[in-house]
Amino acid sequence: MIRLVSPLALLASLAATPFSLAQEASSESAPAAVPAPEEAATEPVPLVPDGPVWNSFHGQLSAQKYSPLDQIDTSNVGKLEKAWEYHTGDVSDGSGERPATVWSATPIFANDTLYIGTPFYRIVALDPETGAEKWTFDTESTLEALTQPALKNRGVAYWETSAPAGGESCQKIVYLGTMDAQLFAVDADTGTPCSGFANNGVLDLNQWNTTNARWPLSLLQPPTVVGDHLILGWAGKDWAFAEAPPGSVFSFNARTGALEWTFQALPEAVRAKTGTANVWTAMSVDEERGLVYLPVSSPSPNYWGGNRTEEIPLATSTTALDIETGEVVWSRQWVHHDIWDYDINAAPTLMDITVDGEEIPALIQSTKQGFLFVVNRETGEDVWPIEERPVPAGRIEGEVYAPTQPFPTKPAPLLDQAEKPEVWWLANLLGFGQCSRLFDNLEYDGMYSPPTTKGSGVLAYPDSSGGVQWGGVAFDPESQTAVVNTSHIVQEIKLYPRDEYEKLAGGSGNESGFYPQAGAPYGMSLDVAMNWLGMPCWKPPYGELVALDMHTGDVKWRVPMGASQKYGFYMPESMGSPTIGGPAVTAGGLIFIGASMDAKVRAYSLETGEVLWEDIVAAPAVANPAVYEYKGREYVAFVAGGNTIIKDQVGDQVAVYALPEE
Repeated sequence: MIRLVSPLALLASLAATPFSLAQEASSESAPAAVPAPEEAATEPVPLVPDGPVWNSFHGQLSAQKYSPLDQIDTSNVGKLEKAWEYHTGDVSDGSGERPATVWSATPIFANDTLYIGTPFYRIVALDPETGAEKWTFDTESTLEALTQPALKNRGVAYWETSAPAGGESCQKIVYLGTMDAQLFAVDADTGTPCSGFANNGVLDLNQWNTTNARWPLSLLQPPTVVGDHLILGWAGKDWAFAEAPPGSVFSFNARTGALEWTFQALPEAVRAKTGTANVWTAMSVDEERGLVYLPVSSPSPNYWGGNRTEEIPLATSTTALDIETGEVVWSRQWVHHDIWDYDINAAPTLMDITVDGEEIPALIQSTKQGFLFVVNRETGEDVWPIEERPVPAGRIEGEVYAPTQPFPTKPAPLLDQAEKPEVWWLANLLGFGQCSRLFDNLEYDGMYSPPTTKGSGVLAYPDSSGGVQWGGVAFDPESQTAVVNTSHIVQEIKLYPRDEYEKLAGGSGNESGFYPQAGAPYGMSLDVAMNWLGMPCWKPPYGELVALDMHTGDVKWRVPMGASQKYGFYMPESMGSPTIGGPAVTAGGLIFIGASMDAKVRAYSLETGEVLWEDIVAAPAVANPAVYEYKGREYVAFVAGGNTIIKDQVGDQVAVYALPEE
């Protein structure tokens, strides 16, 4: 069944951009295979938490990553000490037969327990005060890199019934997905599989993988839990195939696993000849308005779009769906005909802001381009104007090029993409001019410079991993301050005609190397622009932490964040570090974040950006931290797991901090 985008949203969107929305979005409903039990209605989850909880991936469904706790504040955070640590044992550096691990799991605090998922696809339940194991559950999943270059996990999700039945199990459930597309549901008290969920506690998402089934629909991001719904996207394999599984989002009953509805981002007419436009990262929810917000990725293949020249309005977008039906309420496309892999990679952050005296129900969508798009979350209309501006066209045969792209007027871009990044003099000197020669040989005509077969290719800035990564934007509702960490990375991207590509020798890694785009007339390569010593060719800083006043959209402050590291040497912190993972903010006036290459966790002043506390952990903490309270004591929990995109250092540590006990 085809349902049109709402007329109000359509008019608003078309007024803002002629390429933005158009036509059809598919929301295919399916009857539940298993009848769901009737349950009492629950109160909507508030946008701002009214209690000290951190029971979902971004802390709360709004993705604000905000805690109302203030026991730890700017005056005492310097006394923070490690309360306990835990090592899962589930770690690999990739040197043996087992792939390397990438562990980005936000700890979940619920049911007086800290729950984590591991990259070996186990669930661990820990005492939140001591770190002692309560129970563990092993999915016994295959530990193969089926869709990713590493074993990867971003944690678990939690649900509890609103009408508990005495003496029955699985009134509270923890969910964990695996790379081979299996969703496991276990009792939150015991770790025992929930026999009433799907097939004896296991839901096989691959039963719906029926078009271009090149890979399993990997469940690396925990599901979004909304009332009694589990809303799932999936992850795939980048840059491998032109034709791939088409992007789909599913809603299941949280207790039974029965399918409720399916959403397809790709129009039916193009699904078989392209693919993806999936949702691989977290979603956000306004339960009071009945909306779930999807950050939708780009279609396949990523760097050539001659197989998908039709308009695909829901690709690379923020799309709002009705929670109960999966119908599109509004959508805004942030990249037209995306041929840069600028997929929307973070949950939009929902916030109520006051602009020019008007209270606005808003959301802010961060992007790989370093843009922050701010719209009304009810309608998708601009809060500050978003302009369509001309962008360059290319000369690749069979390709089409969007004549314009959306640019926000406020907030200003977090990265300056108008000019070619400046060569770092030191890297150029030590590379005997290698960096300047490389930059001279790379085409660049702004951020939307199209991929090319010429010379060394095209300079890509920001890179494919993103100016802002999946950690997204945190928000302090008291001061209406948004906080976001950025990466400044330059890549070189080149297309190769198929016959030429087949003669090339070279492998691929994590966000680097050669990739076939099989089925397209062009293979491709991408590499970070470095000299022979492995030094970045572009001028620092390489990462920053930025605070914005959401009354005005202006920057309050920005500081270099973290320290880069190579061959055991730390660079000055004024140079910053690439970052993966996001921040958490608290009512104590603090920002907690790991994310940097130097394997440190830090607390910053929300008001000034000053570093007030730091500690070294076992590996880069490329996961959002969790802030929770237990028995009157406030804790901050970091997972130190590492990610080979920024550094070849992995870990299995959960490090939890608190103030000294009196």
